[in-house]
Amino acid sequence: MNTSELEQLKYPIGQFDCPNNISNQHIESWISILEHFPNRLENLVKDLSNQQLDTQYRPEGWTIRQVIHHISDSHHHSYTRFKWALTEDKPVIKAYHEDRWAELIDSKAAPIDMSLNHIRAIHFKLVYLLKKLSDDDLGKYFIHPETNREVKLHFNIGNYAWHSNHHFAHIENLIKRKGWL
Repeated sequence: MNTSELEQLKYPIGQFDCPNNISNQHIESWISILEHFPNRLENLVKDLSNQQLDTQYRPEGWTIRQVIHHISDSHHHSYTRFKWALTEDKPVIKAYHEDRWAELIDSKAAPIDMSLNHIRAIHFKLVYLLKKLSDDDLGKYFIHPETNREVKLHFNIGNYAWHSNHHFAHIENLIKRKGWL
């Protein structure tokens, strides 16, 4: 597999490209993606066997099972980061080693239903919160310790909408390549 093919498997929808001027339409569109993502994901994976769930979406990549558990972990962190930014002044968040988390037994072997249920719950809470935010709220930010960069909440909404679609595409593309439809 050449570098270009591997990059396409790694970033099937490209990397997140945030517009310079984030409009209310962008925010509404991204919130809609987050709102509908749990159902889309569940419908995509509900009929997969354990063998299929334990298939890597790309060489040296995670299995579908690990991706689903990663989404649950990552989006839980995101929700907490929104809350910190809304309730603290310029909080420095806690980063985590997602690659190490994906190697833990719950990510490698646990039933996906636990994470699908968690994704459904955390997205319900997140979307409810996001729909209530003011323009001032959307301009609040947290600081990521690895980059020391300020991450504004309106950017983070788009980033997690992208993250949802990014991992959805990983799974969907594997299902198509394997003919599991």
